[in-house]
Amino acid sequence: MSNIENSPEPPSRGDNDSVVSRRLKLAVSAVVVVMLVAIGWVVATSPSSGPTTSTSTSQSPQYPAGVVDAAESSGLGPLSATSVPGYVESYVNDFTGGSLPAGWSTFSGKPGGDPTGQFSPTHVVVSNGLLHLNAWKDPQFGNRWVTGGLCLCGKPQTYGAFFVRSRQTGSGPNEVELLWPEDNSWPPEIDFNESSGKSFETAATVHWTVANHQIQSFKTTDLSQWHTWGVIWTPQAIDYTLDGHVWASDTVASSIPELPMTIDIEQRTICDPLTQCPARPTSLLVDWVQSFSPTTSGG
Repeated sequence: MSNIENSPEPPSRGDNDSVVSRRLKLAVSAVVVVMLVAIGWVVATSPSSGPTTSTSTSQSPQYPAGVVDAAESSGLGPLSATSVPGYVESYVNDFTGGSLPAGWSTFSGKPGGDPTGQFSPTHVVVSNGLLHLNAWKDPQFGNRWVTGGLCLCGKPQTYGAFFVRSRQTGSGPNEVELLWPEDNSWPPEIDFNESSGKSFETAATVHWTVANHQIQSFKTTDLSQWHTWGVIWTPQAIDYTLDGHVWASDTVASSIPELPMTIDIEQRTICDPLTQCPARPTSLLVDWVQSFSPTTSGG
């Protein structure tokens, strides 16, 4: 999320296909963010946490980005089940069917703190081997911009390695892949790929405390190309990966969540004012989602 942000609201659950109003409309304290700028990335830390986050730009990938597969839309299939040392595969889905797989729930209603935004389950589609989150002006909502969002709410876990292979077809809406508390007791929140309406830069952020303390890192990359985004969450650290490379890390002990969380994927628009608003219909495309559980309680 942005450096200063409204608190999310927990979903009001109806049937298995809908999660209503994802974020809670609470005002939060502003967080003054100190930014450390380097080539291609920035790290931002709230004053209370101290500058204890680190970033890695090593040349060799620490994790696989996927398995080469010409049949895959993105050119890479999911990682092998044993490819992450110290972890065992806990979930994988390649979206090969024509509907959402079991365990996924879509969002509906207005995102909290975003009165011009709107989620609708009709903006989440599975087709041609891809999960599509589609932003377009919907006549069913007064021809306003409407977006898609969903969660793997049926598969929570505490600690692990999580990977999403995705790309965007255009800038405009904020598109984010994140970990969210299973019981909706926000905070914490771990965003491991958030566009903030851009096509050339992503952010990774951990949110914690009711004052919404944040540790945030930025990475310049082409979001219109296929990438494997990942987060490795242990009791000691949160590592963010891009195509197998760890590009940023959070080692602030107080910021690291200790409760079950789920994978969420969503689009959000802010069209009044025009800060995160599409100029044309656009989609977030997801080829596959995969998670791994630690083989020991220590992660």
